[in-house]
Amino acid sequence: MSVRAKIRNWGRAVLVMSLCAVTGVPSAMAHVGSKDVFEELNAGGYKLLVTVRMPTAIPGVAAVEVRAVEPSGDAIREIRITPMPITGEAANHPPTPDLMVRSKDDPDFYTGNLYMMATGSWEVRFQISGASGDRTAAVAVPAVALSILKMEPWRAVLLSMLALLLLVGVAGIVAAAVRESDLKPGAIADASRRRQGLIAGAITFVVMGLLLGSEMQWWYEAAAVYAGDIYKPLAVQPVLQGNVLDLHVSVFVSKSAASLGRSRLNSDFLPDHGHLMHLYMIREPEMDAVYHVHPDLVGPGDFRLRLPTMPAGEYKLYGDVVHANGFPETLLATINVPAGMQGSAPGPDDAAATPPPLSAGMLGSWCALPDGYSMVWDRPQDVDKPLAGNAPQALTAGTAYIFHFALLDAKGRPAGDVVPYMGMAGHAAFVKTDGTVFAHTHPEGSASMAAMMLANGSNSSDMSGDMAGMPMNMPMAAPSEIIPNTVEFPYGFPTPGRYRIFIQMKHGGTIETGTFDAVVQ
Repeated sequence: MSVRAKIRNWGRAVLVMSLCAVTGVPSAMAHVGSKDVFEELNAGGYKLLVTVRMPTAIPGVAAVEVRAVEPSGDAIREIRITPMPITGEAANHPPTPDLMVRSKDDPDFYTGNLYMMATGSWEVRFQISGASGDRTAAVAVPAVALSILKMEPWRAVLLSMLALLLLVGVAGIVAAAVRESDLKPGAIADASRRRQGLIAGAITFVVMGLLLGSEMQWWYEAAAVYAGDIYKPLAVQPVLQGNVLDLHVSVFVSKSAASLGRSRLNSDFLPDHGHLMHLYMIREPEMDAVYHVHPDLVGPGDFRLRLPTMPAGEYKLYGDVVHANGFPETLLATINVPAGMQGSAPGPDDAAATPPPLSAGMLGSWCALPDGYSMVWDRPQDVDKPLAGNAPQALTAGTAYIFHFALLDAKGRPAGDVVPYMGMAGHAAFVKTDGTVFAHTHPEGSASMAAMMLANGSNSSDMSGDMAGMPMNMPMAAPSEIIPNTVEFPYGFPTPGRYRIFIQMKHGGTIETGTFDAVVQ
């Protein structure tokens, strides 16, 4: 490489480092804009509410928070946590568990930190010891690099000054050695020696600069590879012909030869609640039409669906899928539905609603439903505080909550005909009105059911569409079983702003969608 090329690359590297010093790389996440995992664990007599706050860079440190709900007090002796890949050889060789720290002020609250060393589908394994014996359960978490960590501007300036000082210092030492190393004591270097010393110092400065530039070029290339592997969901190309929607999903290939395991296929999906994709279609910008539908995989990377009759307009698409290793993704796309499109009959698990537009103002805690039923939202409870009587007056970003909803019949009484909706008491979608946050969650939490099954010992080959092989600590009710009219969801809003919350419950053969608004501080 020529001297000019090395200097040019050195300048590019300095520019990259300077940009990294002042900004991060925005990205999506398995749940768009929501990297943290909120989950309820039931492990043989122990009920835990778990929050795993994932790092934005890998390797990185994940913060784990646990609230013991049942039993409380001193019934739990200790909780130990271990990070492990869900699949692969490393899953058979777990590291030594770390002991979680019990709060001195609240004996039911525990905290701990774990190093996530590689990208992929991971689990946090919990080993609980106490009055109900020793139990083990796990929470599935996706570990992905979401950004390049920031470098403070003052640090970048300081490092540049130190590098310059290093170059000048080494050049000065060489120049002095050539000029004066063999002079007798008290002798003064003549003009020839001073000229030789100056030349030697200049050559040293250039050579050292080229060596430093070469190393910075390596740093630039390594940073570029890392930036290329910053998580992005699989690319989706939507094609709408008539009422047939095709979603063409591309393969993601990692740019790093050292991280080929980070490549993601477009045909290795596992069923989650009986479907390979859960697709939310939300009309923009008013969010006044929402559809929860389920395309079929008709070929590698080709999901297909016949749309129901829908109001015309632009729709933002959020498609949840789970890969064979348990890694979840939310795929993103946008389509325009033309006026007068003839729709097909909805599928048995498809749901739809046309709530008031955002511009009509904030929705309250009571939602009227089309068939005379209604849905009520109780204020959520703060997970990191005692659960009795702690309903917050305001919602804040970064706080784990439990959201409670109830379905009422046409007379305002608790509905007595509630049945499971795709095996669960309900489904929820928390969507920020600017589209930067989307999280499809379940009563057990925000982790996908398929990933949770893998983390808790199920084999992917056992996961049929009806979720055979479900672990005992993750029950799914029979489709016709009458269940309580209430449902709760653990979740935490990642950023401030206005959110629209869609809650789906089923009674008889009717799937209801309640809509609520929340402002997060």
